[in-house]
Amino acid sequence: MEKDQILGLCNAICKNTLMETLSIEFVDVGTDFLTARMPVNSKVYQPDGVLHGGATAALAETVGSSAVQVLNQNPNLIVRGIEITANHVKSVREGFVYARAQCIHPGRTIQLWEIKVTDEDQNLISLCKLTTYSREKNK
Repeated sequence: MEKDQILGLCNAICKNTLMETLSIEFVDVGTDFLTARMPVNSKVYQPDGVLHGGATAALAETVGSSAVQVLNQNPNLIVRGIEITANHVKSVREGFVYARAQCIHPGRTIQLWEIKVTDEDQNLISLCKLTTYSREKNK
């Protein structure tokens, strides 16, 4: 499948979900990564006007879980995030943040992902680790 087709499918399945609420958009994919972006605005602010860590974690889990299906190219997988950690190192007030998921351990059932969240200038905002569980859908 071509890059534009993959990104189109990823974005299409976000309708009527948290991803749509947060305006998460998949923007790049390669053989070993998937990238999504999210606007930083009042929808994702903490009360003091900076990006909320929970919104960052939602972005990271979204891109990591989606990467399992995209990179395995298996539409019959059920994927669930089972643990996420996030180290937030810099605040953001505006623009976009980008989350790039790369696989650390591509296990058959359990996968481990590193997700770097950066701003538009490539500054590290958060470093996340996501563990996912995947299995074939029951037929």
